[in-house]
Amino acid sequence: MSATEAQKQPNGDDRDDIVTEVRAYLAALPEKAGLSQAITEGERIAAIIEPLGLPNNIIAAVYAYPLFREGTLHNKYLNNKELKDISRFVIGLQQLDQFSLPKAWQPGEVLAVQQSEALRKMLLAVVSDVRLVLVRIAEQLYRLREARNATRQVQEALALETREIYAALANRLGVWQLKWELEDFAFRYLEPETYLGIARALKEKRAERESFVDSVKGQLEQELLSNHISAEISGRPKHMYSIWRKMQRKDRGLDSLYDIRAVRILVKDVSECYAALGVVHNLWSYIPGEFDDYIANPKENDYQSLHTAVVGPEGKTVEVQIRSHEMHQHAELGVAAHWRYKEGGSSPAAFDQKISFLRQLLEPAGDDADLLDQIRDDFFEDRVYAVSPKGDVIELPASATPLDFAYHVHTQVGHRCRGAKVNGRIVPLTYHIENGDQIEIITGSQPQPSRDWLSPKLGYLAGARSRAKVRNWFRHQDRDLHMREGREMLDRELARLNVKDVPTDDIAVQLKHKETDGLCVALGAGDLTAASIATALQNLRGTELPVMRPRRQSRRKKKAPDTMGVSGVGDLMCNFARCCRPVPPEAIVGYITQGRGVSIHRQDCGNFLGLNQRNPERVLETSWGESETGSYPVDLTLHAFDRSGLIRDITGVLADEDANVLDLKSHTDTESMQVIMELSLEIRDLPTLSTAINRLEQLSNVVSVRRKA
Repeated sequence: MSATEAQKQPNGDDRDDIVTEVRAYLAALPEKAGLSQAITEGERIAAIIEPLGLPNNIIAAVYAYPLFREGTLHNKYLNNKELKDISRFVIGLQQLDQFSLPKAWQPGEVLAVQQSEALRKMLLAVVSDVRLVLVRIAEQLYRLREARNATRQVQEALALETREIYAALANRLGVWQLKWELEDFAFRYLEPETYLGIARALKEKRAERESFVDSVKGQLEQELLSNHISAEISGRPKHMYSIWRKMQRKDRGLDSLYDIRAVRILVKDVSECYAALGVVHNLWSYIPGEFDDYIANPKENDYQSLHTAVVGPEGKTVEVQIRSHEMHQHAELGVAAHWRYKEGGSSPAAFDQKISFLRQLLEPAGDDADLLDQIRDDFFEDRVYAVSPKGDVIELPASATPLDFAYHVHTQVGHRCRGAKVNGRIVPLTYHIENGDQIEIITGSQPQPSRDWLSPKLGYLAGARSRAKVRNWFRHQDRDLHMREGREMLDRELARLNVKDVPTDDIAVQLKHKETDGLCVALGAGDLTAASIATALQNLRGTELPVMRPRRQSRRKKKAPDTMGVSGVGDLMCNFARCCRPVPPEAIVGYITQGRGVSIHRQDCGNFLGLNQRNPERVLETSWGESETGSYPVDLTLHAFDRSGLIRDITGVLADEDANVLDLKSHTDTESMQVIMELSLEIRDLPTLSTAINRLEQLSNVVSVRRKA
């Protein structure tokens, strides 16, 4: 849609003559210092946005805003007949002008990406009409153009703000005709020597390149017409910043880039796209590895086109893009914004949806007031953006309170929070922050959180992270609570490993605590993890249990390194008892069976204790051998709620821990969606078993994992 057509669409306050009326009104204002300069600024910014097809009332506001910003137009003037229809747009532009990068911000800081991203989102969230963001982008381009003769410091500040906010925002909104110029100016001011080097190289070849592209276009037109294909062909200039980005990304020189010379072919439909591709490849040889079919395999953002690079006339490379008119419109103004591809970043799907709706407003039809309200109220409801006293933008969850803000700034600020000011006024801690609010936290000298803050019903905290920090503070204050939680962790870990024969005081001493109570407090406070218990058991059984000597000397040769290391069974065949499945370094004992050799049990195995009472003469004293690379069987029982990919995730964890799965049996209750899995594994030792069980329990939908008795 052309600018003229867009301006004729009904659009609320939009009128064909409103621009003329406002310009006449401004021209009749009494002469004041700077008046002509402000009028010139408005005219030049309006000239930038007119090709975008924005409605007349917004263009009229562009003429008036510089005078309003400089104080020539006061609020009382906005109620005049000539300006009343555009007053809300002028005020919206004033809101947009209030935000910029913090003065102390420099590239390379840890929060640089987060800060710039929050500011981009804030520009969309706070403005009363999102189309005014386009005006702010155009205003930034005007400032860059005017800064050609400014000081280096001014140029760099403008360029940095442009690169981090406005060029990326123009890219997301699909305003390509503004984006490339913003990027080139930012590149020119921030990297002047590199920019001039590329400019000189291209200038030397400009006439040659233009002549070459004209020659390619002429040959293509003839060939396409002879194949009855009607097409529009254009040469696509490669912009300075884009050239430099590709040189950096591909680590190539200017001469080795295939798309310095490029043409674009627009045809009627998909079938003609492939027909045109055949004409191009029949005319010139294509370069292997440089063909991409984004029609059959669209990008994630639904971008569609055929891209190929060929060796054209005179042996020079040229890139050719082929797409239908519909694809071209979709790529230029539709939802197929390739900002993710260009910026190399990521974004939540909800924000992608917001951008899609914002871009549809570039060509509004009818009274879109309801749609604008929908965008502000619905599509930006998931996050709010507050401003710190230093000017930093803080992204918070919807319904966030000043207390959430305090904990976001720093945990100790949250603990010591006593009150808050919003936009200079004291507010309750349950106040819901709105976009653009400036928050100041009032703190006390000592941390003193309240347990009321943990109650969702009272509304002090909206963020889960903030509540976790409050819980952690109370956890550190309550030794009894730590002891109870630590006791539960200790009992749970011993039960998971099915260990019953080791006194807990011995485990505590091994972990440098005097008694079990001290160990439990350390576990509950987070000073020790459950994995340390398995390590302590390994050390205890490896150092404190007596080494069992074989009753007779083995005459066999040394075992292969991958065999199970058990001493004391001589040449007798042995196997691990299925009832207890011992794992190093658990104390073991052998029992001579009838027909199956020696069965290896844990010394505390209930079945073995019964056998020992009935037939003590069959017992062999055994111990683990010296093999360090052996693997030992163990059986686990896993309870979970069924979901897609559960078995894949379980086997992935076991593979990471070098646990070999010997058998896996699964039973699913279709009504309750509960799964019980019986796993038989081969594993190296007890700490490895503990780690594997812990990682399995951390998988989503897994309820418990226990070693079978």
